[in-house]
Amino acid sequence: MKSFDQKSGQNLLENLQLPDQLKSLSKAELAQVASEIRNLIIRTVARNGGHLASNLGVVELTMALLLEFDPENDRIIFDVGHQSYTWKILTGRLDRFFTLRKKEGLSGFPKCCESPFDCFNTGHSSTSISAALGLSRAMRRLGKAGRAVAVIGDGALTGGMSFEALNDAGQARENLLVVLNDNQMSIGRNVGGLSRHLEKLRISPNYIRLKSGIDTVLPKTPLIGRPIYNLLQLFKRYLRQLFQRQGIFFEQLGFRYYGPIDGHDLDTLRRHLRSIRLLKGPVMLHVLTQKGKGYSFAEESPDVYHGVAPFVIENGVANGISGGRTFSEMFGRSLSDLAAKDPKICAISAAMTAGTGLSDFARRFPDRFFDVGIAEQHAVTMAAGLAAGGMKPFVALYSTFLQRAYDQLLHDICLQELPVVLSIDRAGLVGEDGETHQGIYDLSLLLPLPGLEVFCPPDCRRLGEVLAYAATAEHPVAIRYPRGQEWPDPLPEQLSLRTTQLKGGKDISIVALGTMIGPCLRAAALLADQGFQAEVIAVVCAKPADLQPIFRSVAITGRVLFVEEVVTTGGFGQMILPALLAQKPTIRASILAVDGDKVSQGSRQQLLEIHGLTPEGIVARAKNLML
Repeated sequence: MKSFDQKSGQNLLENLQLPDQLKSLSKAELAQVASEIRNLIIRTVARNGGHLASNLGVVELTMALLLEFDPENDRIIFDVGHQSYTWKILTGRLDRFFTLRKKEGLSGFPKCCESPFDCFNTGHSSTSISAALGLSRAMRRLGKAGRAVAVIGDGALTGGMSFEALNDAGQARENLLVVLNDNQMSIGRNVGGLSRHLEKLRISPNYIRLKSGIDTVLPKTPLIGRPIYNLLQLFKRYLRQLFQRQGIFFEQLGFRYYGPIDGHDLDTLRRHLRSIRLLKGPVMLHVLTQKGKGYSFAEESPDVYHGVAPFVIENGVANGISGGRTFSEMFGRSLSDLAAKDPKICAISAAMTAGTGLSDFARRFPDRFFDVGIAEQHAVTMAAGLAAGGMKPFVALYSTFLQRAYDQLLHDICLQELPVVLSIDRAGLVGEDGETHQGIYDLSLLLPLPGLEVFCPPDCRRLGEVLAYAATAEHPVAIRYPRGQEWPDPLPEQLSLRTTQLKGGKDISIVALGTMIGPCLRAAALLADQGFQAEVIAVVCAKPADLQPIFRSVAITGRVLFVEEVVTTGGFGQMILPALLAQKPTIRASILAVDGDKVSQGSRQQLLEIHGLTPEGIVARAKNLML
């Protein structure tokens, strides 16, 4: 079969004591293990969904790290964690790998609570070098054995935090290894016999010992030592510029640079890692890998198979495809239509062009589209600059990544009252990626900001209407909308972009924010079947909120239930309740939202059920308030 060998099985992998027995295997057996791991990853992601292409690209690299380092003493951190599946399989979690991304199953990212081999939780990009540097400093000061290793991709390296960490690590001279996993095939290998000879020489143990002696002795030799040492350093830098130009930047930061090397050649990887262990100070190992290796569909379209829903292995097509439109698709289509009429409209993505629905915009308006890489802070402040220069920028970010640009949003946009539109995708509960990716904190962060208008459209129609409004606004606007498809029941025509009474009642006022409008209407119908009359107040604009419909309703019912798909603390209900209580202190009030400090992984529907954000859960909370 072209795509993947389903017959190779897992005979060898399943019978190993991992990770200890990995080092006892022959070269042929290691190759078989690599094949079995790829097959297991493909089958599991096809069934559960997950991050496929990046994980298929680091199988040999992960094996080499386990073969040449001591996972019990060395601290190995995978940036983002999109490439940690092989690590999980080989560090005692093979028998649970089938639970990947499932409720109460293995996380799709490194998790300290899962295994002692996971030394740091990751989920967001560009943190690994900072964390590894901190671990290295702690290990040295506490007299612990081992070395810290950060495995970071070329995409994650675009995040500014990575360069802050590189700058600190280079001047600190800590024993830190940064493995740059470069899967962009446009970056070529070094060529030429002399270049290969120099690289082989520089990673040989004899050369490293000789160089260490020269570095120690020559500068201390009277009269001639320092001039000769300086001349050798100058000659080395010249050769580096001539033969290995791509490593100059890292060496100027204080790192010893090696590579690029083939990230799928296990022998080469092991030789380099074995030699690097002898070095003192910060080292950068540049490794070239192929995203999606071993599964042809992922090799040909690594962006499509980065994060995937369950799919059919034989043809690569996702399971359960329905004709419903998603919020991301609606955002991209609506923004493109607006941009066709207004040449000032531009769009900004932080390495999430397809995920945020901007692929068509990028194709139609390449001069007005900016993908800045994994650099949310830069994206937001650049948008502020575009707005200050007269453009109308729309910044499309996932809710969980907007958190990384909070200071820029306040300082550079809101305080200057610049007309930037924040399109906040994946707001609310997002499911299987777990607590690091839930979009439940954004509203608590957005509501206090001065001059910022905040919308929570409940369906694609209102999303389009809000985008059209935001395109003409002369102040900052934030629009938060969920992952996936809209509520299946059509919402009433009279639903406005502010606050609307959708259903009358005398027993309780149910105030529904954004995505909870549909479930609350269904809950009101269920309550009616049980003899209760619930009034439903729909809120689309959370700030500035139109409070009068809520006040009028509560004055009649005396009870109010706020329902919102955010954390309770700092949410819409907590913002409104003080004003309500000031007018009518005797009302009974409750907030149905996401409780707790962290939200575990599971499907979006499972998480909604856990937190009571379903029609049935809303009915139960409303009855508790009425009885």
